[in-house]
Amino acid sequence: MKGKLILEDGSVFRGQLFGGANATAEGEVVFNTGMTGYQEILTDPSYCRQIVTLTYPLIGNYGTSRIFDQSRKSFVSGLIIGELCEKGSSSSMERNLSDYLSAEKIPCLYDVDTRAVTRKIRSAGTMKGVIVSEYTSQAMIDNMMKMPIHTDVVAEVTTPEAYDLDSENSDAPFVVAMDFGVKKHILDSLHDTGCKIKVVPAQTPAEEILKMNPDGIFLSNGPGDPKDVPEVIEEVKKLIGEKPIFGICLGHQLLALAMGADTYKLKFGHRGSNQPVKNLETGRVYITSQNHGYAVDEKSLKDLPLEVTYLSVNDGTVEGMRHKDLPIYSVQYHPEASPGPTDNMYLFDEFISMMKG
Repeated sequence: MKGKLILEDGSVFRGQLFGGANATAEGEVVFNTGMTGYQEILTDPSYCRQIVTLTYPLIGNYGTSRIFDQSRKSFVSGLIIGELCEKGSSSSMERNLSDYLSAEKIPCLYDVDTRAVTRKIRSAGTMKGVIVSEYTSQAMIDNMMKMPIHTDVVAEVTTPEAYDLDSENSDAPFVVAMDFGVKKHILDSLHDTGCKIKVVPAQTPAEEILKMNPDGIFLSNGPGDPKDVPEVIEEVKKLIGEKPIFGICLGHQLLALAMGADTYKLKFGHRGSNQPVKNLETGRVYITSQNHGYAVDEKSLKDLPLEVTYLSVNDGTVEGMRHKDLPIYSVQYHPEASPGPTDNMYLFDEFISMMKG
């Protein structure tokens, strides 16, 4: 069936609609430049309520497998791709991408000029869009466009109840992970590095976390604008100075806001597995995986007890920071996503050292 992506500025991109006439979607349209990892992208909670455009032209060639899922379900609104490979092949494949899209009810527009979509977003910035069939009425399209973009996305993706990841090592440091939309591979990395973990919902009060007497607190990745969860920021404020803290992505931004810094929206965000980041202490450049539309304002750190540790080579935005006196640090990128492939895993080791410290 023919379908189309319509952006809020009136731009139209046509293709084939997978899922039939009822496979409609609305949300912020973003792009990811990774050459692999489409299943991880589809199940990354940080893409909640977004329509994701993949710049790599062939998607689905190695199928899907449950071991690559990053959360309990897919939270994306829709998928825009060039060529849909309906018969994948790999040693780990369990089902084709088309079957996965059907099972997860993900609208997919394919045979699209994704380069044109990406160029539009890069020049005009991220904006709302809708996926509809070619025969959808203008009245329905107008109603979809009028719907506001959801801002309660952290509440949608966080775990409904706390759960544990135990360790066989009785001396393993105990970490409480605040789940704002945490990826499974982040928890696996913490666990494999030697941590015992309790994952708690995003709304968990600081007092309750401190009663658990953890060795450290982890602030996870997640979707949306960090300023949309002021209640979480207030709880993070209460944790500062009480325990060692490590934050990734949204956790990095929430930590900055809790300490008095500011954040802002990027024009089109950083989404892909090929983002260069410079360590300001050593001068070394790391290739990192990223997925975020907001960044910490470096100027707002000027009079705070925080120092920048990493900067983006592409645009100079803040990619990491640490407290000058307290055992607190964070990064904007995803060390667990293995773009290096393991160049950034030392950050988890540093967290353990800090907790033992």
